[in-house]
Amino acid sequence: MTRTDENIPILDLHPKIGSIRDEVLEGLSSAQKTLPCKYLYDKAGSVLFDRICEVKDYYPTRTELSIIEACADKIRDAIGPRAMVIEPGSGSAQKISMLLDLLEDPAAYVPIEISKEHLRMAAAKVAEAYPDVEVLPVCADFTGPVPVPKPSAEVRRKIIFFPGSTIGNFAPDEADVLLPQLVRAAGPAGGILIGIDLKKDREVLERAYDDDEGVTAEFNLNLLRRLNTELDADFDVDAFRHESRYNEHDSRVEMHLVSLADQTVTIGDERFRLRKGETIHTENSHKFEIDEFAARMERHGARPSETWTDPRGYFGLLFFEVASD
Repeated sequence: MTRTDENIPILDLHPKIGSIRDEVLEGLSSAQKTLPCKYLYDKAGSVLFDRICEVKDYYPTRTELSIIEACADKIRDAIGPRAMVIEPGSGSAQKISMLLDLLEDPAAYVPIEISKEHLRMAAAKVAEAYPDVEVLPVCADFTGPVPVPKPSAEVRRKIIFFPGSTIGNFAPDEADVLLPQLVRAAGPAGGILIGIDLKKDREVLERAYDDDEGVTAEFNLNLLRRLNTELDADFDVDAFRHESRYNEHDSRVEMHLVSLADQTVTIGDERFRLRKGETIHTENSHKFEIDEFAARMERHGARPSETWTDPRGYFGLLFFEVASD
C-alpha cells in the first residue's frame, strides 16, 4: 500500500506492466488495430482530459454539472443520508465535490482510478475539503471486480456514482458485464447514479470530440507516448493524426489514430506494420436513449427510480435502486 500523505492510504491494485503489454499486443494484432481506452488515462492523459472538459464544444461535463446543480434537492432526497459514495473512474474531484456538497451527512468516499498520480492528488483534495468524510482511494482497473475498503463510520447505503457517460466507452457486450458488477458493488438497497450522453445531431457529436484547440488530439496521441515510455515501443507520434467519426449504425463516436505513412512499429520482439491511412481505434463513446438504457439496467437488477435531463435533452442523469435482500 502506498500513501498520499499520513492520513490517506491508497489501495494499490494497478495493472502490472505485463498485463498492459498483453492487452496492447492483442489489440495491435487484430484486423482493425485497437488500443484499450483505459490506458489513455496516465498522469498526462488525465490532465489533458480535464482540459477537454473545459473546451467550448465539449458539452457533456458542463451539461451534467448543470443537471446536478439544478436537481440538487431531488438527488439528495433520492440518495438519502449517511451514504458511502463509490466512484469508478473518478478522475478529478469536480463532480464528486458537487455531489458531496448536496448530500446529507455523507459517510465515506471511495474513488477508483487507474492513474495513481491523478488519484493521489484528487483524493487529497477531497479529504482536505471534506474532513468529516472518510476518503478511501483505490488504484485499480474498475472494469474488473474491485475490493472496496471498509469505512470506519456507519453507512446506511452504498451509492455508485458513475458520471460523464463513461459507460459509453464500453461496447454493449462489455457494458453488460460491467453493469451487473456495479449493481453488485452497490449491494442490497444500494443505488446507482449514472450519467449517459443522449443521441443527438452528428455535427454536435463530432465537434465535441475534435476541438479546434487540438486538446482531444493531444489526449489521443498521448497514448502512443505512454506506450513508448512504459513498453519501450517506438511509435513515431508525428506520423499519426487524431480523427473522430460518428458511427451512426452503432450510435457511437469513435476516436482513431490515423497512420500518415506506411510504417512499422516495434514493441519488444513484436513488429506491427501499418499502411498509410490505416487506423488504430482507441476509444468509443456510445450514445443512448433514456428508455433503452433504463430497460437494460432493469435487466441487470437495478430498478429505474429518477431521471433528470437538461433543457436541450443532450444528457441524462439517472438514478437506479437495487432491491433489498
